[in-house]
Amino acid sequence: MNNWFTVKVKYTKQLEDGGFKRVSEPYLLAAMTFTDAEARIYEELGSIIRGEFVVNGISRTEINDIFSYDDSDIWYKCKVTYENFDADSEKGKKVSQNFLVSADSVKQAYERITESLKDMLVDISIPSIILSPIVEIFPYNEELDKEIGRRPLEKTDVVDEETGQVTSSEENADSDTDDEDENSGVVFSASGSDAEDEDEDEIES
Repeated sequence: MNNWFTVKVKYTKQLEDGGFKRVSEPYLLAAMTFTDAEARIYEELGSIIRGEFVVNGISRTEINDIFSYDDSDIWYKCKVTYENFDADSEKGKKVSQNFLVSADSVKQAYERITESLKDMLVDISIPSIILSPIVEIFPYNEELDKEIGRRPLEKTDVVDEETGQVTSSEENADSDTDDEDENSGVVFSASGSDAEDEDEDEIES
C-alpha cells in the first residue's frame, strides 16, 4: 500500500537573474516505504535537476486526497474536520483529515476544497488553510514502480500436461492487488488517514 512522503532535496538552483543558489526544496510523492521514496525521487528528478542533488530529509505525510487543477501549481494544505458517529458507543468522534488543493489564493483554495468534498455525507468544517511549500507532487506511477524494482518477481513452475516438461515463469508478486493507477484524473490518492492532524516527523540524513 502506498503512502505519501515529503522528500527534501538539496541542490544548486539557477535563479532568474542568472545567479546560483544552494536550496532545499520539498517534493511530495507516493511510495510504500522510506527506501522506496528515496529511490523514486532520484528517478523522478534525475532528468529535471541539472547537476548533482542530495536527499536530506524524508518524512511520512498524512494527506487524505490531493485535488489538482491545471491553472495553478501553488499548493494549499486544508485541514478538514467532521463528526464521525460510533454506533457501538453511540457517541460522536471528531475526525481531522488533511487535503492538498492547487489554487492561486486562500479564497480559491477554500472554494475548491468545498466543491470537491460537497458529496460527503457529513457536515464538514475547514478550520485552517495554509500555503504549502511543496514544489511538485508525484502520484503513484505503476510503470515506474516496476522499473525501480519495488515489486519483487516470484517464480512459478508450469507443467506441460502433454510432455510433462516443467518450465519456470516470473510474475509480479503484487499482480493481483486491487490498486489502481492513481495518475488518471485530477484526484490523487495514496493510503489516506483518519488520524488527527500532526506535525510531520522528519528523518534527516
